[in-house]
Amino acid sequence: MIQKLYPYTKGYRPYMLLAILCSAGEAVLELLLPLTMSNIVDIGIAGGDRSYILTAGLKMAVMAAVAMLLGITAASAAARAGMGFGANLRLAVYEHVQNFSFSNIEHFSTASLITRLTNDVAAMQQTLMMGLRIFVRAPMMLLTALVLAATISLNLSRVFLVVIPLLAVVAAVILRKVGPMFTTMQQATDDLNLVVQENLTAIRVVKSFVRESEECAKFENRSTHLRKTAERSSGFVVSFMPLMIIIVYSTIIAVMWIGGHYVYDGMMGSGDLISFITYITEILMSLMMVSMILMMLSRSIACARRIIEVMEEVPEITNATADPALQVADGSIRFDHVFFKYHKGAEAWNLRDVSFHVTSGMTVGILGGTGSAKTTLVSLIPRLYEATEGQIFVGGHPVQDYTTEHLRDACAMVLQQNTLFSGTVADNLRWGNRNASDEELQDACRTACADEFITRMPQGYDTVIDQGGANISGGQKQRLCIARAILRKPKILILDDSTSAVDTSTDAKIRQSLRQVLPGTTKIIIAQRVASVMDADLILVMDDGVIAAMGTHDQLLSSCHIYREVYESQQEGVTIDA
Repeated sequence: MIQKLYPYTKGYRPYMLLAILCSAGEAVLELLLPLTMSNIVDIGIAGGDRSYILTAGLKMAVMAAVAMLLGITAASAAARAGMGFGANLRLAVYEHVQNFSFSNIEHFSTASLITRLTNDVAAMQQTLMMGLRIFVRAPMMLLTALVLAATISLNLSRVFLVVIPLLAVVAAVILRKVGPMFTTMQQATDDLNLVVQENLTAIRVVKSFVRESEECAKFENRSTHLRKTAERSSGFVVSFMPLMIIIVYSTIIAVMWIGGHYVYDGMMGSGDLISFITYITEILMSLMMVSMILMMLSRSIACARRIIEVMEEVPEITNATADPALQVADGSIRFDHVFFKYHKGAEAWNLRDVSFHVTSGMTVGILGGTGSAKTTLVSLIPRLYEATEGQIFVGGHPVQDYTTEHLRDACAMVLQQNTLFSGTVADNLRWGNRNASDEELQDACRTACADEFITRMPQGYDTVIDQGGANISGGQKQRLCIARAILRKPKILILDDSTSAVDTSTDAKIRQSLRQVLPGTTKIIIAQRVASVMDADLILVMDDGVIAAMGTHDQLLSSCHIYREVYESQQEGVTIDA
């Protein structure tokens, strides 16, 4: 695990080394202070040597000042190293997630990924910050204090033979029990974040169905579960603290009792006893600090496993067989006996034996009932998913021959769930082409019939879009997304039911404009209305993951009963509305 995480300390290793050296120096100086104090008692005070007392006192002051300076430097360096490590790790995880295919992302919930990028990384960087100091300071003080205490009185040091094993047993029990508790606590955090994410994302749905009280109850249940889990793990640790404190102070009392008799019998000096008590306090506190950092380490290990799980997730779609120089020449598409399932272990196929050919520049319509795999079909073209069996060709080459950047750059897809980002209208449009001029933005919006409402906005193209496009209507959002895709000037344009929120007249205008503005672009239109695809060069009728029929509007009317039933039902609807 350390080997996998160590590379993310790059750039901050000098600070780690500085923190270690300063912590070690601070510990040594603090351990020398009791020796100097012992000499003041046994030599200076006992001999009445005021000069020696002043000199030794000044020496202690200088040592304390240097120790303080080293402590400040160690804390600052450890903080830099911890924060830098956290930033590097967080960036690496985020960049790795960006390479995931949809199927990879589905292995983790969005809430879980957010928790891993925030809480889990924060716990690890906090442990590194504390560990750089305590893991150096505590062992050094422990070992050095043991040696110095044994030097003062070997007989009195035998008390450690009882105390240290007792503390070690207590620490081992805590570590064994608390690790799984921290893992459960992080999973409970995932569950809580999931509720928050869903509620805030779908706040309009929650309010429209008057479900605030139910959502609050759901949040309270998850929050209570997290609280109880945290109380159980933290309470288990805290419950052992009184026991550890009893052991520590019992040891100090025993040393004072036994050591007092040694002083009374002349076997030990008063200053030596004071120093010995100081050292035993340092030893026992060091053991407690080590125990506490080991508990923090238990949580960090649980967090590290979750992060490494993400980092070890192998992206399903890679550029391993791609030619970096190969560009998509045109918008021709060919499916050759394609099969697909979302989960390899699933028995049922989502797509079965799909084969068709589209020449560049054609307009293709796709119709089918809910769950007929229309979106699944078009998602395979830009390799958002990988075909399980069969082959897909774009521009005359298998899609695996292109890098994902070149392939997806040649495809523009307007999804059912239209997404806009916080920023201005122009900022959102330039997702299609970051270098687009104002004139190109306006042309694209005219093609998508978006100019008519943009010109009515207070600041036009500089109007700020709220998060998720909350301040514009569904139809306006769809038209902006279509305009964004047009700016891409793609070889293939996929519209996945992306005009469902606009009226039939606007839908017809958009389709007519697309034919004129993008004559060489292959246009794939998924729609529920026959009127949206009836003028297409080829219409695919999907039914339960297979192509039930394909042809032009007239051909399908005469040969496909599914298409004819849909057409006639919609025509009846038009008649009734009229």
